[in-house]
Amino acid sequence: MDLVALLSDPQAWAAFVTLVLLEIVLGIDNLVFIAILSNKLPAHQQARARRIGLALALVLRLGLLSLIGWIVTLQAPLFDLGLAGAPGAHGEPTFETAFSGRDLILVAGGLFLLWKATKEIHHTLDPEPSGELLDQKGHGEKGGLGQAVVANFGATIAQIIALDLVFSIDSILTAVGMTDQVPIMIAAVITTVSLMMLAADPLAKFIEHNPTLVMLALAFLVMIGLVLLADGFGVHIPKGYIYAAMGFSVFVELLNIAGRRRRTATRQAS
Repeated sequence: MDLVALLSDPQAWAAFVTLVLLEIVLGIDNLVFIAILSNKLPAHQQARARRIGLALALVLRLGLLSLIGWIVTLQAPLFDLGLAGAPGAHGEPTFETAFSGRDLILVAGGLFLLWKATKEIHHTLDPEPSGELLDQKGHGEKGGLGQAVVANFGATIAQIIALDLVFSIDSILTAVGMTDQVPIMIAAVITTVSLMMLAADPLAKFIEHNPTLVMLALAFLVMIGLVLLADGFGVHIPKGYIYAAMGFSVFVELLNIAGRRRRTATRQAS
């Protein structure tokens, strides 16, 4: 189908809008991760790190779309350990160990996310400096403050790229399931990442100004890591449950923030 026919096809527009909405929902995880990592950098580098991280996400997704035939093959099993869970409600095994390329990427991404989120939680709770590579003060044993800041920025971008790859693979496979028209996928990816770029700075500043949200966001990342790990083992947890739980938690925390601000304003007035 040529471009003019696509632009005049209502089904193509419906697929585009649906895909953008799905990509935005799937991109929330990536956006939260980028916000938490970038907020640990010096203030003058935070916005730059977010822009570079999201630009790399766009490049990765467009690059993967150009390899769409290879991406689809990632769903074919590479090896099978011969283990499977009891049949579920619909007869499918509750888990399986027939690993495809996609499964291995999800398992690796889930483990990385669990490791990183746990490390960040420990760093947040530990009152003493722990020598964390992404420590905001950036002191190092060699090279002074300047070299430490450069290392911090590079480490942040490297970690963003690693998770971008995981989320990009999942995003592209979702797009393939929605439509077989590559132009629609490209338009949806560009639109989604553009919207994420607009939302990145406000989200990061909101998290920075409300420290209790940092722990909540890290808890989300732990949960997302577990979901990726489970998905890699064939345990498919409905994403609606995950995002409903996240939305409810954010709603409760927003009520807590509003309550704290009201109490603070009352004390200052009196």
